[in-house]
Amino acid sequence: MFDSPLSASAYDVLGVEPTTDEESLRRAYRLRLRQTHPDTGGDAAVFVQVQRAWELVGTSAARAAYDRGHGFADAPAPEWAGWRAPARPADTRPKARSHGQPGGWRRERYLTLIREWAGRGMTIDDPYDPALVRSAPRELRRMLADALAEEATARVVSELGMGYTVWHDVAAPVRGGTGDDKLDHIVLSPSGLYAVLSEDFGGPIGIRRGEITGDAVPGTPVADLLARMRVLARAAGVRFGGAVIVLPDDDLVQAVTDLGRVRGTPVVLVARGALSNLLRQGVPGARSIGGNEIFDIRTRLQQAVRFV
Repeated sequence: MFDSPLSASAYDVLGVEPTTDEESLRRAYRLRLRQTHPDTGGDAAVFVQVQRAWELVGTSAARAAYDRGHGFADAPAPEWAGWRAPARPADTRPKARSHGQPGGWRRERYLTLIREWAGRGMTIDDPYDPALVRSAPRELRRMLADALAEEATARVVSELGMGYTVWHDVAAPVRGGTGDDKLDHIVLSPSGLYAVLSEDFGGPIGIRRGEITGDAVPGTPVADLLARMRVLARAAGVRFGGAVIVLPDDDLVQAVTDLGRVRGTPVVLVARGALSNLLRQGVPGARSIGGNEIFDIRTRLQQAVRFV
């Protein structure tokens, strides 16, 4: 929340302009608390957002730091936290085998389209500048948000260790598709073979009859994921044990939500912070893989996988 290209800013959540004075900001916060408190019929998820927004802009020091980092200040904005991974100390532990470029397709599309949107002849010094991104059409912000979500998931999966193999941005064209049909990630592990979708809808979502719902949810993400899984399963001669949809931690009330079997396939929603444990323990109802079978499946996938 607040660090996604799709999410509302702290000021949007509080219902004020970024230039509002401190007293007006405080009054708006108190009003929003009363409006959203669950005891008075408000939405619990929005109530949490209001509290988080106040933490970010409720004091002069916090507000100044927030404005600089999110493009509301007059001074040039630094990199928005989470948009580019911070430098980390070298980690010498064995990583998961990784193939493909997570988020690469959507990031390239974003860079092309943001320049087209800005107009020919215009120079964009930083296509990731928060003020620029915030002013862009939702379709472009969503493209960047999805790329960042895929990159974040890839970082989590890479830490699982050498017993795991992952393929990113795998082409899975379906009949009547949109032209960008792909599987964000395929994870092969002792606990099962999974197709993983990384999403960021910019806020909380709902579930209805095995599908993700919400005003900001385009199309039918679960059904589309299952259709793409079937394409690759036929091409590689493998059987997926389950489907996993990864969302930002703040967008789910529960860390893991089991949707049961959807069209015969176990499907779960998981907060990114709980993804490692889920992949280690396995999706409920998924078949584990042992012995030489994991090597056979890896070989089949290596021969069949094509990247977008």
